[in-house]
Order: sequence, then structure tokens, then C-alpha cells
Amino acid sequence: MFRKAESFCRSFFQTSQNLRRDRKEVMGIGVLGLIPVSSPDSLKKVLQTLSGKWGDVVEDLERIQVKPMKGAMTNQVFMVNWPTKDNHFHHRKLLVRVYGDGVDLFFDRKDEIRTFEIVSRYGHGPRLLGRFAGGRIEEFIHARTLSTVDLRDPQLSALIAARLREFHGIKVPGDGNVLLWDRMRNWLGQAKSLCTPEDSAEFGLDNIESEINLLEHELLYEYKQQEIGFCHNDLQYGNIMIDEDTNSITIILTEYASYNPVAYDIANHFCEMAANYHSDTPHILDYSLYPGEEERRRFIGNYLRSSGEDPREEDIEQLLEDAEKYTLASHLFWGLWGIISGHVNKIDFDYAEYSRQRFKQYLIRKPQLLCSFTNKMYE
Repeated sequence: MFRKAESFCRSFFQTSQNLRRDRKEVMGIGVLGLIPVSSPDSLKKVLQTLSGKWGDVVEDLERIQVKPMKGAMTNQVFMVNWPTKDNHFHHRKLLVRVYGDGVDLFFDRKDEIRTFEIVSRYGHGPRLLGRFAGGRIEEFIHARTLSTVDLRDPQLSALIAARLREFHGIKVPGDGNVLLWDRMRNWLGQAKSLCTPEDSAEFGLDNIESEINLLEHELLYEYKQQEIGFCHNDLQYGNIMIDEDTNSITIILTEYASYNPVAYDIANHFCEMAANYHSDTPHILDYSLYPGEEERRRFIGNYLRSSGEDPREEDIEQLLEDAEKYTLASHLFWGLWGIISGHVNKIDFDYAEYSRQRFKQYLIRKPQLLCSFTNKMYE
């Protein structure tokens, strides 16, 4: 779903200053040349331009190890091991992301980089080491990416809840307005422009705007007191890492982050428990795995309790109810994402079927969660 890497790359590097946490030593900042990035070998040539700035790494391209990472649905991701001159058994590690196709249809890359840097200053995610026209280079985080099973572990879930609460407290310059509804309307327009009339009818695109309007009225305007925070908006297991030595959680990949109701972010996290993007059929969602009420209540209790005070039972109940209703918005959001991605992304993933499942779940859950409803999507 990201734009294909440009044929030629130009870049600059800058250092993130005044971080709110201690960092392990990272390499210096360099400047990339106009070199194509389309394979591990061409990536090595880009990295070679940095060797003079980073000083202690070897210059021999054959010594640089570039390993493609699996499981990414949007970018090409490479882990780089770079031997040092003083100790050839010691390697510098970094991560390179080469953007996929269609990024401009989802968000502005300049805004995303700005968000990336702000979030990093708050101690979330890796530091930005540099960027080029078709991607970026990040600090390598020495931690383990979670699996879908990890999300169900009560202790890990409590750590995730607390870390998400911290994330929601990030202050990003701007008006702080909720972006969810306008973003979905924009994506709906993009989906309509890409689909054939037959596909548009199959997905019920002509009726989705009325569904968005209904949800916005029912969920946003009817609940005046709901908390708005800076939300990740894509808290699936692959975007969460844990340092098992310190039990610290790191939330990564903030491309979709924006101000939204925190109930939406929690709802989206619950929906992601139905997914396993590393299976033989990564597009298939198993909603029998959606967390039950006790599990959802425990997560929300840990989320509220992490602020340092015991939450009132009515506050837990309200957020529990709000999050369930916001799952409807999550289904529409990612259903539209799937339609667009299927037209612009070449990653081996059945985006159309993924969208069908999200829209189907929306139709199943809507009468259960909204007091007044009509299902017009497929009329």
C-alpha cells in the first residue's frame, strides 16, 4: 500500500535530539547518494555512502549482511548487519524500510516522518537515522516482535495497555481534531475511483458514505465526554515489540497515527486479535478469537489503572461499551484500506477477500451494537 521505491534516491540525515529516554549507542548521521534501492545488493551501495560518516564500520560491501524481513504488509523491510573494523565479530545493526506502492493514497509521507520524529522524542518507536526518496533508515531495536498468541497473554496484555495509555498522551502540534471520519471519506473516494462499477457494487461503496455519517453521529456526537488522544490506529501484534530483559514494550510503525477517540484505538486492537498475518492464509480473519468480555474488561481496567489511580467501575463500563461500538468504525476503515491496497500494492496478500471479511463483520455486528440502524450497504 505504499508507493513503490523511486528509481533513484536522494536523502538527508538528521539526528533526533532531546529524547526522553536513554538510548543505546547508534551510528552517526550520513548523506545518501543517488543510488537505486530495489534489492539487497543495491541497498548495500546506498549504505556504502554512509561508511565514511560512521567510521568504525568496514567498507567492503561483501561483508555487509542484508536480510529481508517477512510479514510486512506494506513496506519492504531489511535488517542490516554491518561488521565493525575493530572487531569483525561485532556488528552494527539497523533497519531499512523501502516504501511500497500507493502511499500518497493513504497519508502524506512528510506528515508521517514528522509524526515519527515526534513520537520518538516521547520514547516510542525507533529513532530515525535517515531517509531517502523511497524509504528510511531506522535505529534497530533490540527486542522481539510479538506474535498473535502474545496478545492473549494477561501479563503482556497489561504491559501493552499501559504503554498504549502513554502513547495516547503524546502531544503533537496542531488542532488536535479527530481524523477518523474525514480519512474514511477520503479513502472512500479513492476506492470508488479505483474500482470498476461491478466491484463498487459488490462492496456496496455507494452506500458506505451514509454508514460513515451514521457512525460519526452515533459514536462521536452522541458521546460528548469521550476522551480524545493521539492514537496509533494500527495496534496489531506486528507493531508491538518487547525487550524480554526489561519487560518494556515498544510500539512501532506510526504511519496511521492521528488524534482520535481512544476507544477507537482500543477497539482496533481488539479486532486485530482475529488476525494472523504470518499464517499460510494471512488475509483470513478468525473472529472466534475476538476477545470475550472478561478479557476486554481486563485490558481496559489495566489501561485506566496505568495512570496511577484505580478507575471507577462506571468508567470501565463506559469505555468497554464505547470500544465495542468503535469496532464498527475499524471494520469500515480497514475494509476501505483493503480495496485501495488491492489496486496499488503488489504484496502477496488477498486484499479483496480481507475487505469482504471486514465489511461482513460490520454488517453482522451493526444491529447488535447500534440502537437505530439500517443496513444499506448492499441494497
